[in-house]
Amino acid sequence: MPGMGLTAIGLAGLTLSYAGLAHTFIDGMHALTGLTMFVGLIILAAGILDGGVSTSNRAKATTLVILSISLGFGMYAMTMNNSNYTVTIAGILMGIAFPSIIIAYLAMKHPTLVKPIGSITAMAAATGIIMWVAFGTISSPDTYLIPQVAVEEPEEDLTPAGPIFAIAILEGSDEEGMPDYEPDRAAVTQGHTIEWTNVDSVAHTVTSAVDFGETFDSSLMGAGETFTVDTNDLEIGEYEYLCIVHPWMVATIAIEAAPEPTTVSIPEGSGVPGCEETDECYLPYEMTVGAGTTVSWSNDDTAAHTVTSGLPSEGTDGLFDSGLFAAGETYEVTFNDTGTFDYFCMVHPWMTGIVNVE
Repeated sequence: MPGMGLTAIGLAGLTLSYAGLAHTFIDGMHALTGLTMFVGLIILAAGILDGGVSTSNRAKATTLVILSISLGFGMYAMTMNNSNYTVTIAGILMGIAFPSIIIAYLAMKHPTLVKPIGSITAMAAATGIIMWVAFGTISSPDTYLIPQVAVEEPEEDLTPAGPIFAIAILEGSDEEGMPDYEPDRAAVTQGHTIEWTNVDSVAHTVTSAVDFGETFDSSLMGAGETFTVDTNDLEIGEYEYLCIVHPWMVATIAIEAAPEPTTVSIPEGSGVPGCEETDECYLPYEMTVGAGTTVSWSNDDTAAHTVTSGLPSEGTDGLFDSGLFAAGETYEVTFNDTGTFDYFCMVHPWMTGIVNVE
């Protein structure tokens, strides 16, 4: 009875541990309950060899307990847990249990067969272990015999999503009372990428203040390092941030809505030469917008036109091209970079226009 009880307790602990139901001192639970189970098995085996298999009601009840634990928690452990070693442990236990049961049975019923069967079992186990070690580690095949499949991880695209809004962490800002972030309050149009550069000689952080870094957090930035935030990921509003290392360094970014698209009309009759004399092929002919602005061309003519970046004399420069779009259709371009952008109609090359982006 003690052997059956210890075996049941140890098996219960093992299956609980490997089922993932116990998370406190789990390694110690593995070791302790495993030891308890094996001690129980030893006592149980000794009792069987000494007095035979018990047929009492208590023995039957204990056997049912062991079977219930094995089938209940054991099935859960085998099918539902995330351990990589459950099947291995189960295989080792069965590899030990089956020969032990057979040898114990032979010792009771056919004692003369115990020695040869035991010798065969021991030699088979030793051979298996030697073969596993030899072919698994010592004499494993060279890697050139095994096809190696190279898995290429996609490179992370670190290109900023929009125009850069630069903020500097000023030199000497680690001293309380000194200027820290420049600008101290930054009004940024949504769609820009904010880039902080640490021009100081000590490490700093850029950490959202209200939630202690849940919205954005640079972690420690060394001298010369940068940290970027895509404002498309932020909602319209103000965000106060600070340096965790130097909490007196506090500044604010205000995310503002992107301006509404600016419309350029392609007026009726622009497909006939003459509109270029009054710069009325595109209305307005020249416009100035801020970075991040979307310009929309509306074809109000009866003919099809294009909006193609470049000059008629030099051809397209490949920055944007609407292709042919018919009467009543529109075409949009978002200008993130500053500069002067000339464009024309490839079907009617006298039609030209200019977009200045500041």
